[in-house]
Amino acid sequence: MANRFVLNKISYHGKGAINHIVEEVKGRELKKAFVCSDPDLIKFNVTKKVTDLLEKFGFEYEIYSEIKANPTIENVQTGVEAFKKSEADYIIAIGGGSSIDTAKAIGIIATNPEFADVRSLEGVAPTKNDAVFTIAVPTTAGTAAEVTINYVITDVEKNRKFVCVDPHDIPLIAVIDPDMMSSMPKGLTAATGMDALTHAIEGYITKGAWELSDMFHLKAIELISKSLRGAVENTTEGREGMALGQYVAGMGFSNVGLGIVHSMAHPLGAFYDTPHGIANAIILPTVMEYNAESTGEKYREIARAMGVKNVDNMTQKEYREAAVNAVKKLSKDVGIASNLIGIVKEEDILALAQSAFDDACRPGNPKDTSVEEIAALYRELLK
Repeated sequence: MANRFVLNKISYHGKGAINHIVEEVKGRELKKAFVCSDPDLIKFNVTKKVTDLLEKFGFEYEIYSEIKANPTIENVQTGVEAFKKSEADYIIAIGGGSSIDTAKAIGIIATNPEFADVRSLEGVAPTKNDAVFTIAVPTTAGTAAEVTINYVITDVEKNRKFVCVDPHDIPLIAVIDPDMMSSMPKGLTAATGMDALTHAIEGYITKGAWELSDMFHLKAIELISKSLRGAVENTTEGREGMALGQYVAGMGFSNVGLGIVHSMAHPLGAFYDTPHGIANAIILPTVMEYNAESTGEKYREIARAMGVKNVDNMTQKEYREAAVNAVKKLSKDVGIASNLIGIVKEEDILALAQSAFDDACRPGNPKDTSVEEIAALYRELLK
């Protein structure tokens, strides 16, 4: 069976990359942008860095900002209606996963109206048409939503998140400019950075992994491990390294899937509105320990990519422990909690475990699991 790989048609990287938006809009003779961005980015003038460019060159735009940190079905439905009324002919998504995921869903429904029921997009939906032409501009170094074929929506009514996987939703253009990430506070930088590391590690050990995806994931682990501490301190080198590292991780995991770190993190966002990166960061080391026996020699390469010395002289048990410990140390260094105490309620564990088991990321986990084993992992994280 052949392996498929889907990436952006064009991506721009580095300081000042947002300036290339102008040439893309001009060259394609686009008329009006529907700008998706969340309220905080607008409040703190991050979105303005792009809209100022549009204004400078006389490009028309309309802003849509009814977007929550964990975007909801209602956010998407309201956005679809706003897009239709705007008469825009393209989308610019500015933000983290929240804004870009919302834009993906809006763009898909706008060109595939038979999927107006947002829930119908869950899993691998048989859409026929590419989404509205989209330029994605990430402001966080974590989700890599700008290069993935996935997006996640919260169903408030059913108290759950669901994952949509669709090659038609990928933004045609991604603009990864570290200057757009420079205003991220330390906590958000740490959380989104650990989300990116989770993508790289889960993508590397998932059942769908192969040589091409491994290449991306190992480089991403190396870049993130070198850069995240600096990014949290807002150094130029740290920001640039994280901007690239999270994108490279996205190039890989988008095409091979993830595992139960993500499937366990998703219900925490639905139940408690826990930030996705924090949930992943807390869960990752415990699930790495759980999965270790099903990963062959891969933890040795994870440890090596994270800067652990002398891994070739270690036993399998030693290099597996070294990989997990390197993740724990990085997480601690950037200020992430080590457990779910104060987040998860004991009485919710079975419901959380069932939701995690039903999640689209779970089948990719390298070790087959069960609702009961996932519940035990949640309980382990309450100690």
